Amino acid sequence: MNLAFPDIDLADAELRARLTSTDAGVRRIALMELAEQEDEDNLIWLQTSLRHDQSAEVRQEAARLLAGWDDDFVADALCHALADSDATVRQHAAQSLSELKQAETGKVLLPWASHEEAFVRTAILRALRELRLPEAAEPALLLLRDEDAQVRREAVAVLGWLKKEEALAEIARLAESDADVDVRRAATGALGFSRNENVLPALRQALADQAWQVREEAAATLGKLRFTGVVDDLIVALDDSYWQVRLQVARALGKLKDRCATTGLLRTLGHSISNLRKEAALALGEIGDASALPALQAASNDADPEVRKAVRIAISQLQA
Repeated sequence: MNLAFPDIDLADAELRARLTSTDAGVRRIALMELAEQEDEDNLIWLQTSLRHDQSAEVRQEAARLLAGWDDDFVADALCHALADSDATVRQHAAQSLSELKQAETGKVLLPWASHEEAFVRTAILRALRELRLPEAAEPALLLLRDEDAQVRREAVAVLGWLKKEEALAEIARLAESDADVDVRRAATGALGFSRNENVLPALRQALADQAWQVREEAAATLGKLRFTGVVDDLIVALDDSYWQVRLQVARALGKLKDRCATTGLLRTLGHSISNLRKEAALALGEIGDASALPALQAASNDADPEVRKAVRIAISQLQA
């Protein structure tokens, strides 16, 4: 047998024999049966298999089975597995770490945030994001300038969930100028945690970004923040070449309730894409400009039932 377990008591002698079998397939199935017992005392078997079994198939199973256990020793074993020679083991370990729920367990992860491998740094940040551990802010701030785009994106997510105001300037910088589209998009969305109007220049620039995904995120974030000073920017964005951006712009304008947007939304009410017509109708209802009533009444016979429903809602709001 290639694996030497510590001297661990296990009442089921037959199961123990299979856990130490020379056949990797037998060991893997034995681990699954062991995990089904949901006994914390058995975790050492899973951890030992993950760390030392020569079979990648067994290590993969061990990494997967350790998901959901909020235990410092489990977290440490999974962190080590992020640097495993087998890619699937690494992926399973990363997924299991992302399922940790107890913030205190996250402290085991912190030293790994500076690991030399980008995959490890990314996986650690992804796990820390879910835990919302305050101590994660410091390494995440440093990793906003990491050479790897995925690491930067996950660092943004950690700081966004933690709502760290001191990170705003760096996040705004990424939203404006990072070379990676996904990083710019994540940073643009993360700016939504702040009610500080200092984020507006970055969001305005994001609304004109070359990538439509960033523009879409910028419109959604502006709608969330509801800063009144961006109405003119959003009205211009109603003519964006991508309907996905226009949809978020219409929603944002509805939340801002500024009548200056009525004309542009009435134009959108006649768009060929039904989702846009629906959002325009809903936004017009939120704004409450009675001048939109004739156009909404004309749209009450729209071919799309969802649009007709939105139009009915809007008309009832205007007539209330």
